[in-house]
Amino acid sequence: MDFRQLQYFLTLYEEGSMTKAASRLNVVQPAISMQVAKLEDEVDQKLFTRSTRGMTPTPAGRQMYQLFRPIMADFSRARALIHQTDGELSGHLAIGVIASVAQGVMANVIADYSTHHPRVTLSVSDGYTPALCQAVTEGELDAAIINQPRRRLSLDIHPVLSEDFVLATGPLHKRIGESISLRQVAKLKLVLPTRYHGQRDILDSFALAEGLELNPAIEIDSINAILQLVETTAIATILPRIVARGPAATGRLKVHKIVDPSLTRQVVCVTHPRRPPSPAASALIAFLVKHTMNNRHPAERATT
Repeated sequence: MDFRQLQYFLTLYEEGSMTKAASRLNVVQPAISMQVAKLEDEVDQKLFTRSTRGMTPTPAGRQMYQLFRPIMADFSRARALIHQTDGELSGHLAIGVIASVAQGVMANVIADYSTHHPRVTLSVSDGYTPALCQAVTEGELDAAIINQPRRRLSLDIHPVLSEDFVLATGPLHKRIGESISLRQVAKLKLVLPTRYHGQRDILDSFALAEGLELNPAIEIDSINAILQLVETTAIATILPRIVARGPAATGRLKVHKIVDPSLTRQVVCVTHPRRPPSPAASALIAFLVKHTMNNRHPAERATT
């Protein structure tokens, strides 16, 4: 069992296709087949089954991935640090991001980050907080940007930003003042994420504390679908300000501050306690903070 075999195995596992794995590794497909076959001979177990949908890992393959992915991530991180003699960041960074952050600023963050650190390759995926935390725990992700969970985590938590939720309405909605109470918001026709969504969990906890219940007319987890629905109907929604600012700036949405109480969320970065943030990950967090601050309302910046 050597480094190349493990590298090819992990890549094939993650890509699920010989073609995609070969492209990512910049090698020919027979080279991957040969190395994986040698690995299967050594462990005396089948690691993949081939089907019309690609390469599907067997139970033994899934176990091997869970065991060796963190080890290979540690190796890659150590190698990048050793090679970082000129002070320029390098290596590969795999991060997960909740949808609201991905929707709000992630494209600008990545573009800016890649310009300043061209030797770092990035893999960015979005998902729900529980799945992202699990991926960090199992070593599939170096870090994840999530809403701060209410339950205790076995991961290290690094604060990223604090921001308000706002009420967003479209051109067809009745006129509302610049601010509105949560009790008034609860009476509106709303579209919100489902209860599987971390954002909804935060909103429900605020409502419960006020003796209220949010009963949306429509539940959709897709941020894009929520935005489109609000822009084209008289339905309102509650969004993190970072998501609403772009459409508000172009006039597609109107943003109203929620008061009595104000609704605030904490966004954090989680990493594995055995694998502290690499310089590349720390730099990405710094870029994320910079971009989110630039997208905030002047009054919000003044209180930070």
